[in-house]
This record gives sequence, C-alpha cells and structure tokens, in this order.
Amino acid sequence: MEGRKVKVIIVNAQHVKNLPGRKTDVKDAEWLADLVRHGLVKASYIPNREQRELREITRYRQELVEERARELNRIQGVLEGANIKLASVITDISGKTGISILKAIISGESDSVELSKLAQGNVKNKIPLLQRALCGCIGEHQRQMLNHQVRHIEFMSEEIERLDNEILKKTEHAAPKIEMLDEIPGIGRRSAERIIAEIGIDMGQFENAAHFSSWAGMVPGDNKSAGKKKSTRIRKGNEHLKTTLVECAQAAIRKKDGFLYVRYKKIAARRGGKRAIIAVAHSMLVAIYHMLKNNESFKDLGCNYFEEKDKDKLIKRHVDALKKYGYDVALSDSILPEAV
Repeated sequence: MEGRKVKVIIVNAQHVKNLPGRKTDVKDAEWLADLVRHGLVKASYIPNREQRELREITRYRQELVEERARELNRIQGVLEGANIKLASVITDISGKTGISILKAIISGESDSVELSKLAQGNVKNKIPLLQRALCGCIGEHQRQMLNHQVRHIEFMSEEIERLDNEILKKTEHAAPKIEMLDEIPGIGRRSAERIIAEIGIDMGQFENAAHFSSWAGMVPGDNKSAGKKKSTRIRKGNEHLKTTLVECAQAAIRKKDGFLYVRYKKIAARRGGKRAIIAVAHSMLVAIYHMLKNNESFKDLGCNYFEEKDKDKLIKRHVDALKKYGYDVALSDSILPEAV
C-alpha cells in the first residue's frame, strides 16, 4: 500500500473495541467506520520502510548475539562435565586465548602445561591458575561436542560481523545522532544503533517527552479507582527498546559520580532495585528525546543534583532532628574563613 496514494491507519485494538456480545465482522466494520467518521480513531506510529528494515536487521543481530551467548554456555557445560574450569580463569572463553585452547583440546591435546602456553595478553599472568583449571578428563565425545559448538560460534561471529557492516551502511544518515547518544553513560555504539532503529531520529511525531515515554512503555501505570491507587506496573510497549534501555541503565549506574547512579540509589532505597533501574532507564529515555529533538549533547546533572534541588528540605530535616534532641538551632549565612 505504500507505493499507492492510500492513507493507511493502524490503531490499537483496545482503543476501538466494541461492546461485548455484538461481535461479527460486519458489525465490527460498521463500528470502525463510525469511529473514523467522528474522528475518534487515533493512528499509531508507523515507522517508514527504511527504519523498519533497520529494525529488522538490528533485532536479528541481537538474536544472533544472544544465541552465541547460549552456545558459549553449552560449551561451558561440556567443559564442566570434563572437570575443566576454564571460565574460572578466563572471563570470556570466546576470546583469542579461549578459542585457541578449545581448538587445541579438540585436536587431541590434553596436557595442561602445553595448553597453558597458548595464553595471550593478560592471561599470561595467570599461568599457574590456568594449568590447574585445565587439569581434567576430556574424552572423544566431549571433543566432538566442542568441535560442533566452536564451529557454530565462529559461524555466528562471522554473521554478526557481516550484519555490523550492513547496519553501519544503513545508519550513515544517522551517524551524528548515534555518536551523540554514545555520549550517554551506559550507552555504547551498538546500543545506540538499536535505540535509533526502534525510535528513529525524528521526535516530531511525539507531542512531548512524557508522550514519548508512554509510547515506549517506560512510565508507571495510572490505575486509580474509588480513590484507591492500584497497580503502577509499567504498561506494555516496545519490548526491544525496553530491553535495550534496561541493559544500558544497568551499565550506567556503574559510574559512581554521575546523576544516573545517584537517582538509582535514591529510588532503590525506597522502592527496590528493579523499580530503580526502570526509573533510570526512563531518565535516559527523556534525555534521548531532548537530545534528538534539540540536537544537543548530553549534559550530566551531576551527583549533587538532588542535594541542590532539595537543599531547603534537607536543612529543615536536620534542624528538626537537632530540635528533637533539645538543641536550639539558629541559622545564618556566614561564610567560613578559608583554611590557611
């Protein structure tokens, strides 16, 4: 239909649902036509063909990355069955050292001393530990299994590299935006590509940051009845975008001197870690909206943001605490002399 001059509208089925008990295809068609005539149908956001193709390829790449991780776990299971604790010494068994050792095991080598000589980089500092970890009982069956699994991992790694090159070509027009998002703590190049693929670079289709966050499903639910506030669970939204933002939020809170970490700690103390991660992801999404809309770089509010924002409340709380213990408190704006 895109090649023809026909306006296509996709609507959320929950927004146009008819009364129960009146369900036939003809009545549904009449009901929808009546809603359209009265302007009661709100069209959902439909990305253009280029963005849909970018979405498809980035999602497929992510599926391959997840499948490769599952295959690595299977390799780890085979090694554990042979009493080889390679992962306890090497963080990533799919790296150069890990793959070299696995191929040597597949070829028939079982001497831990000879296998440890294949260590590269920082792993050379762990030779004694590596030798102990490689002391196992590997059989022909385990070698065959490892052979299949290593070849599968190498194949997926090659496919992922090809997809990376294709994504790079498809995102040439959005390269400045991707580099801009890469400045946000917790967001890397691949994550920025996934985010751009899901939301695009034109924020004009969203009324404001709140509408954008609601579309993404990253805001608390508003469910009240008879004056009672019920579940505030986040609504359904773009699962691919939510997953990416949560992963980025978990990485962002590792930066201890930034606003996102302070926001996480502030909310986690009251509401728990999971809700705090969602709140951090929401803050990142709002920042992304303003950065793309205004074409401006990321500005970290700093770790003292909440202290400056709630300065008066903080002073009052401390004063009340001192008065509770019987002290008379008088506040002044005097400036302490500089230390000599």
